[in-house]
Amino acid sequence: MGAGMRFENLYVWQRGTALCVEMYRYFAGHRDFGFKDQITRSALSVPSNIAEGFERFSTKERARFWSYAKGSVGELRTQIYIGQQIGYITEEMAGRWLSESEQLSKMLAAMIKGIQHPEQRS
Repeated sequence: MGAGMRFENLYVWQRGTALCVEMYRYFAGHRDFGFKDQITRSALSVPSNIAEGFERFSTKERARFWSYAKGSVGELRTQIYIGQQIGYITEEMAGRWLSESEQLSKMLAAMIKGIQHPEQRS
């Protein structure tokens, strides 16, 4: 990463953070604390692991934390599907969140591939 670069400048971190904030606000008054805790924890894990990976020195560690973030996106998508099916999340909101989480997953996959195989950059 370039000198003076900060994780706050990463577009994927900004989008992950925005999604997390949106989900926390959506579930603010929700009564099912177990579900609320689980889905917000998954959402919070995404930008947190992106930031932690960014702050690591080794490429291997960076890739590991970005992989954790990608795993959390998968967890989050599963919880969005379930939340919609049980009536906790509107179809419109679920569609939006699923689309955004899919984009985050693709961005993270590209970042991980980019640092593991830098010679393959196009």
